[in-house]
Amino acid sequence: MTSVNIGILAHVDAGKTSLTERLLYTAGVIDRIGSVDRGDTQTDAHELERRRGITIRSAVVSFTVGEVKVNLIDTPGHPDFISEVERALGVLDGVVLVISAVEGVQAQSRLLMRTLVKMRMPVILFVNKIDRMGARYEDLLESIRSELAPSLVPMTRVEEIGTRQAHAVARRVSEEDFASELTEVLAEHDDGFLARYLADEPVLVAQDYATELARQTREALLCPVFFGSAVAGTGITGLIDGITSLLPVAPGRSDAGLRGTVFKIERGWAGEKVAYVRLHSGVLRARTNIGLYRQDRHGTITELAGRPTVVEVFHRGSEVIEAHASAGDIAKVRGLKGIRIGDQLGTGDGLRGRHLFAPPSLETVIRATRPGAMPDLYEALLQLADQDPFINVRKNDDEQEVSVSLYGEVQKEVIKATLAEDYKLDVEFEGTRTICVERPIGVGESVEEIDLRNRTFFWATVGLRVEPGEPDSGVVFRRSVELGSLPHAFHKAIEEAVRSTLQQGLYGWEVLDILVTLTRTGYASPVSAAGDFRKVTPLVLMDALKQAGTQVFEPVNRFELEVPAENISTALLNLVECGATPETTKAYGSTCLVDGTIPARTVQEFEQRLPGLSQGEGILSTRLDSFQPAPGPAPARRRTDTNPMDRKEYLLRVFGRL
Repeated sequence: MTSVNIGILAHVDAGKTSLTERLLYTAGVIDRIGSVDRGDTQTDAHELERRRGITIRSAVVSFTVGEVKVNLIDTPGHPDFISEVERALGVLDGVVLVISAVEGVQAQSRLLMRTLVKMRMPVILFVNKIDRMGARYEDLLESIRSELAPSLVPMTRVEEIGTRQAHAVARRVSEEDFASELTEVLAEHDDGFLARYLADEPVLVAQDYATELARQTREALLCPVFFGSAVAGTGITGLIDGITSLLPVAPGRSDAGLRGTVFKIERGWAGEKVAYVRLHSGVLRARTNIGLYRQDRHGTITELAGRPTVVEVFHRGSEVIEAHASAGDIAKVRGLKGIRIGDQLGTGDGLRGRHLFAPPSLETVIRATRPGAMPDLYEALLQLADQDPFINVRKNDDEQEVSVSLYGEVQKEVIKATLAEDYKLDVEFEGTRTICVERPIGVGESVEEIDLRNRTFFWATVGLRVEPGEPDSGVVFRRSVELGSLPHAFHKAIEEAVRSTLQQGLYGWEVLDILVTLTRTGYASPVSAAGDFRKVTPLVLMDALKQAGTQVFEPVNRFELEVPAENISTALLNLVECGATPETTKAYGSTCLVDGTIPARTVQEFEQRLPGLSQGEGILSTRLDSFQPAPGPAPARRRTDTNPMDRKEYLLRVFGRL
C-alpha cells in the first residue's frame, strides 16, 4: 500500500473542516458527518475549537482509497495561527487549497498560494459552496488564474450553480472542448506532448492525458480545479480521485536509514509529551534507541538521544493503533521527554533552517491575577510553547511578569481561554505592542583583561569589536585571533555568550545585522574556566555596543485590503491616517483590492475601524514585510537578563548578591 500526506488549507470559513468531514464520510470512515456549528467534527477535538468554531491546532486523520492510504492534516485558516500551517507544510506531499465559490480568492488564499509556489508544492484547488447563492464559475476561474495559478485545469463543470440543486459534473477527454483546453495547458510545459497531439500517429488516448496531467501536477507546473459542496457532498468523489491519482505518493524507502520530522507536540492525559512525526525514510519502532537532532536559531545542530516507549500510526479517521511506523507514515510517538517541534529523528541531514512565514511582530505581557501564581503561569506557558515555539516566552523575575509573542488579538484570546480551562489560571494582559529590533550604527571596541596586580573578577581576557553587518545577515561572529589561542570550549563559550547577549540591545530589543569580531583573548591555566568567558563576554560586548550605538527599527507589514467599491475612498483615507502607504488599487466587480505597507503598531487600530467603514464586509490581511527606523524617541523594552549595561548591577547579579 502506498501513502500520500496531504494538507487542507484555506482562508478562514471557506469550509476546510467541513470538507475533511465529508472526505471521511465518503471514504466510509465515519457514518455521520460532524458539524462545525455543533462542535462534533473529527479534527476540532479541543473544547475551545468546538466552542469558537475555528481550527486552532493542526489535526491528523486518515482514510484509505483502494491501495492508497491518505493521511490528511487539517490546518487552521485564521492568520493568527499561521505557525501551525508552516509546521504542517514541511511534512506534506501535496495540498488541497479550498476556496469559497461565493467569496472567491481572499487575502489568506493569496498568502498561502505564494508560499506553496515558493516551495514548489503540488496543489489541487477545491472550490467549495457551489450550492450557495452568489456562487460563481467562469469569472471565479479567471480570478484564480490572475491571482493564484495562471496554469490551471477545471476538472469539473457546474450545473445549476448557486442553487440547492447545484452539482458538479466531471469533464471527460472525449469532450472536444475539454480535450482542446487540456492540451493547450499541458503543452505550455511540454513541447513533446504538443508534438504528439499534432502528429497523425499514434493518436493520444485518455490515459496519455491522465498520465501527463498527473506528472505536471506532481511537479507543481499546474493546478487541477475541482468544484463541489462539502455540505451537500457533490464533487467529493471526483476530488478523492484527484487526490489519489494526481498528487505524489510519499517518497522514501523503509529499508533506508531513519529520518523523521517532528511537526506537532501535544500533551497526553498525564501531562506527558506526545510527538507527531512524519517518517521520510526508514522504520520507527518502540523501545529502540534513536538519535534526535536539533538546530538552533544560529544553525548549530545538536545531537541528543531518545527511546520511544509507544509508536502509533493513524488508521481510519482519528483512531490510532500501536504499530511500527514506516516511510510515508505519520506517527504519534510517546516517551521522548525532551522532544521539541522541528527536531529530526535519525539524522541531522535535511534540517530546515529558514521559516516559510514571518515570525510574530507583536507581544504582550501576561500576569496572573492570583498572588503567588507566577511560577505556575510560567510553567504553563512553557508547555504551550512546546506546542507553538513562536510564542517565545520571556520571564522578568524583577517585575513578576511574563511576555509572549503574538500574531494577533484572536491568539491572545485563545491563550487566555486555554490557561483558564486547561491550567485553572486567571490572567490579565497588558496592551499589545510591536516587537522592534536594533541595528548598530557605528563601530565600537572593548576589552576586559586578567589583571594579576589588582582584584580579578574573571580569569579571562576578551576583546570584541562590533560594527554594522550586511542587511538580513543576523548576527555574524568571527575571529581575528588564532583559533589555537584558547581551548575550544572557551571559544565556544564566548560565541554562545555573544549570541545570547544580543537578544537584548541598548534599548532591550534583539540586535540584528551586526558583525562581532573577537580581537583579543587570554587565560590563566589552570584556574580559567569556560564560565569565566561566558560571564565576562556580556560586559565587553555591551560596552562595545554602547560605543557603536544602535538604532531601533519597527516592523512594517505588507497589507491586502478588500472592501466594497463604494467604501474605497473612506478606506484609503483611514489607511493614510494610520500611517499606511497604499500602492495599488484594483477593482473586481463590486469589490476593490488595495495593497501597500502599514506600520505594525497601527494594524490593530485600523482593524478596529474596518467594520464601521466597510459595513462589516472589509477583509484585511497583513504579513511582515520589512523594518524601518522607529519614529520619535526610540521605544525601549524592560530587560529580563542580568543587565550587563550596568557593571555594578551585573557583578552583583552574577555573584548572587542581588
